[in-house]
Amino acid sequence: MRALITGGTGFLGANLAAYLLRQGWTVRILRRATSSLKAVEDLPVEHAIGDVLDSESLRWAMAGCAVVFHTAAVSAYWRTPGSEILRVNVEGTRNVLAVARDLGLDRVVLTSSLAALGVPAPGTLLTEEHPFNLPPRRFLYGYSKAMAEALARAFVAQGLEVVIVNPAVILGPRDLHQISGSLLLEMARRRVPALPPGGVNVVAVEDVARGHLLALLRGRPGERYILGGENLTYRELADRIAAVVGVPAPRWVLPPWAVRSLAALAGLAGALGFRLPVSPDQLWLSAHHIWCDGRKAEAELGYRPEVPIQEAIRQAWEWYRRMGWAPGTPGLDKEGGGG
Repeated sequence: MRALITGGTGFLGANLAAYLLRQGWTVRILRRATSSLKAVEDLPVEHAIGDVLDSESLRWAMAGCAVVFHTAAVSAYWRTPGSEILRVNVEGTRNVLAVARDLGLDRVVLTSSLAALGVPAPGTLLTEEHPFNLPPRRFLYGYSKAMAEALARAFVAQGLEVVIVNPAVILGPRDLHQISGSLLLEMARRRVPALPPGGVNVVAVEDVARGHLLALLRGRPGERYILGGENLTYRELADRIAAVVGVPAPRWVLPPWAVRSLAALAGLAGALGFRLPVSPDQLWLSAHHIWCDGRKAEAELGYRPEVPIQEAIRQAWEWYRRMGWAPGTPGLDKEGGGG
């Protein structure tokens, strides 16, 4: 069976392609002509040149495919103008779903995000029932993902089978654009002087890829499923990263008031035109515990995280080392990028 993966050269898309190939699927990836192929250069995938904003290219890409995994999105939201986030994450999703409906494809798995569930009340966990509860200006990326989910449910009402998955923070190899991999690289460069007081749920990319296939095979149309791993404080996550990359973990944890103040200052600096390594959104969110409960995916999909987070960190670090992008390896440019 042939599957199309939009965003197939990205972090999740490339790992999903590798996983599906191991399961015996034929995989086609949608990519731009200018996309770097470093994350998929070892994978025997079919290539379709196009863009989620170009419906005609989507028709060519989906021809002969039974299902679509729509992973394409603006994920590095702290580096991207808000208008582009909305165009790609919302209008791009609309185009993918419309073409899949028109061509009569069997099913679409929409990659959303834990970000689409907003922020839980203190002492509680996010579940699939949690609504996005932030103003769009506070967290535009999460809002864009919530809007994409609303579109998916509208297409389900029209007869298209769409299953939604909500991965947590993903770690692992093939993170070409340093989405979550920047956590490792910045710690290795010793550019993290202190840690925020909150926490996140972290999951291995291999588990998320497996969760996508389970959602395709077992998920209910219109439903969302959290694909999570471990609920960790930033202190716990930093300790695990430090043990792999070989540097001391930052000693200090900032109080919540300090993080909120830094977020306000970052917002002011951004308004004045300064480029910062983190956004006000990221700083504000880092004071919260964005933890989740994955029992629905376990009960309905049979999904359970299997790869320990320490192993996902190790795999990510080894991939960066092979690419020559880890600090101390040949080929690392002064900013730590690799193309």
